[in-house]
Amino acid sequence: MGTSCHIWRPDRGRSCKHYGIFVILFMDLVLQCVNGYLSSPHIDQEPPYTRDAQHGTIITSPVIPAVASVSPTDEDSYTSKCPSGGQCDRLPASCIQCNYQHNCTYGKPASFTCKPKKGVHCVGKSGEQQSNFTLSITCQFCWQLDPSEYRCSNSTNCMTVSCPRKRYNATCDVLDHVHCLGKRRFQKRLFCNWTGGYKWSTALALSITLGGFGADRFYLGQWREGLGKLFSFGGLGIWTLIDVLLIGVGYVGPADGSLYI
Repeated sequence: MGTSCHIWRPDRGRSCKHYGIFVILFMDLVLQCVNGYLSSPHIDQEPPYTRDAQHGTIITSPVIPAVASVSPTDEDSYTSKCPSGGQCDRLPASCIQCNYQHNCTYGKPASFTCKPKKGVHCVGKSGEQQSNFTLSITCQFCWQLDPSEYRCSNSTNCMTVSCPRKRYNATCDVLDHVHCLGKRRFQKRLFCNWTGGYKWSTALALSITLGGFGADRFYLGQWREGLGKLFSFGGLGIWTLIDVLLIGVGYVGPADGSLYI
């Protein structure tokens, strides 16, 4: 009776181990991307531009009720910021009251009747003091302004390195000299955009030269991954090559979630 025998190869287990490490790292990358996509907000986005509005439809601005009386404290708070004797149509928005209840065509110039607040004095182009004047602005709501015309709060708690890139709820205030329709303070969803001082070039250089010892992960503040690379000699070289690629494309970033500088 013939017997069959199998020759045991000592390098077969080592090869399977290399493939196993590569498969585990690849699956971890895919799961992080899927988890970032599922956790990203799909609702409550910033107010979109309507297609009809971009083609010049007529919009109705909100009605701002007239203030019946102003307390001395409130009056002092804005009169100290309002120039006295300046031109009326150049006063900051906090110094005047305008009647925004008229209809206007989006994106087109519109004129509104305004008056300075109590205690504020201004003059017209002819130099005469005016109690009512006409203000010409572009017909658009405040949240539709160019980003350079308002300032928003920054968040240092959201992750900038994620797939897809995450957003956060920011509170934005229109600059004083800019006039617009609607509320001058509004909420907007912005991309996470802050930095903790980590340089991309430094992280990439460490990954190429000392990546086998986890220096790149230690630099980025990822201590557990750094120790894993240190004691596994960079995943026998496979983990090192993968990190060079991921850091090079910017997928792996600082542990605090900030952007590279």
